[in-house]
Amino acid sequence: MMSTRQRQPAPCLTSARRSRLALAAAGVLVLLLGAASSAARAVEIRFERVADGVFAHIGELGPRSVANEGLNANLGLVLTPAGAVLIDSGATFDSARQIHAAVKRITALPVRWVINTGGQDHRWLGNGYFKSQGAEIMAHAQGQADMRNRGNDHLETLRAALGAKVEGTLPTLPTRWLAAADEGLEIGGVVFEFRHRGGAHTPGDMLVWLPQQRVLFSGDVVYVDRMLGVIAVSQTQPWLATFAEIERLAPARIVPGHGRVTDLATAQADTREVLLALRAHMKKALDEGQDIGAAVKSFAAQPYLRLANAAELVPGNASRIYLELERE
Repeated sequence: MMSTRQRQPAPCLTSARRSRLALAAAGVLVLLLGAASSAARAVEIRFERVADGVFAHIGELGPRSVANEGLNANLGLVLTPAGAVLIDSGATFDSARQIHAAVKRITALPVRWVINTGGQDHRWLGNGYFKSQGAEIMAHAQGQADMRNRGNDHLETLRAALGAKVEGTLPTLPTRWLAAADEGLEIGGVVFEFRHRGGAHTPGDMLVWLPQQRVLFSGDVVYVDRMLGVIAVSQTQPWLATFAEIERLAPARIVPGHGRVTDLATAQADTREVLLALRAHMKKALDEGQDIGAAVKSFAAQPYLRLANAAELVPGNASRIYLELERE
C-alpha cells in the first residue's frame, strides 16, 4: 500500500549562497596553504651533542636568506642544573622563538641566560625575545658601542633580505656587560670563562671557554669550511691575538662561528693562516708603495678558494686589511 506521506523536495541552494560557500571554502584553503607554506619556509634549527650537556646548532655556510631567516651562523647550548645557557640569540625575534622551540626539544629547562659572543646581527638581534622570557643576557662591554651604532643598520639590512620575517625585532642590548679581559663565572653550577683580546670580526667578539668540558665557543673569531669576513669594524691584529689565546687554551673541540664543529688544526688552517697571509701580503704592498687596487689583485687567493664564499669575499677582505694596516 502506498504511503499518503509525500516526499519533500531537497532544499535548493541559491546562487548567492553557493557563492558564499565557495568563497568560504577558498578562504579555508588559502589559510591551510599559507600555514603549510610558512612551515615549509621555517628555518631548521637542530642542536646536536658536542659533549655532556653541551650542544651546537650548525648554520648554513651561505648568505642570509628568507629560507634561513638570517641565521647563517652557529649557536650553542649548555645545560646546567639551574637552567639552560644559550650562546647567541639569532637574527630576529621570530627566529629566536624558533631557537627556543629547538631548545625545548633538548630539555625542559628554561633558558635563563643568553651570551652574545659578538656584535654581528645573528649573535644578538634575537635578544628581545629571550629578554621577554626573563633571561639574563650577557656580552662584553667592548661591544656595547658597536651594538648601539649598528643595531638599526643590521635591522634595515635584514628587512631588505627577509621582508616580513623581521617583524617584531628590535635591537635589544644585553642586560649585563662583562668588562674584564679574562672573566670566570659559575653559571648554574657550570664554570664559564670569557676571553676578550680587543675584538676580531666585531669589537665585542669574545671566546666562551668551558674548561671542565674543554669545549670552546669561538663566535666569529673562528670560521671553518667558509671564508672569514673582514668588515668595516673588524680588527685583524687583535683577531690574531684572540686566536693565540685559543692556541693557549688548546681546546678538545671548537664550535666556530661558522662551519662544522672542529679541532685546533682546522681552525688554524681556515682562519689564522688566511689572516696571516692577507696581512703579510698587504703589508708588503704598502711598504712597496702599491695602491690598494693593485695590492688586492696581486693577492694569491688560490690556496683559499677551497673555502665556501672565498671568491666573493677575498677582495673585500684584502682591501679592508690594507686600510687597517695604513692606520696601524
